[in-house]
Amino acid sequence: MPTIARIGNIKIQIYAEDHNPPHFHVITPDREAIVALADLSILQGSLRNGDYRVVREWAFQHRRFLEDEWNSSNG
Repeated sequence: MPTIARIGNIKIQIYAEDHNPPHFHVITPDREAIVALADLSILQGSLRNGDYRVVREWAFQHRRFLEDEWNSSNG
């Protein structure tokens, strides 16, 4: 479970050989969620509104990086 980025106390992870659709995992001290790369929606779990806002903004700015990480781990 490599952490590919940290945003404060939020970890962003992409697991090797993971299931579709392409997604990333978000881990905070008290919550976890799976977020779709396609539209940045939460597929599973939950995040506090402020954390979700921060994650969406970061992911939007780093979408290519996330896609590359997904493809190298799951392609």
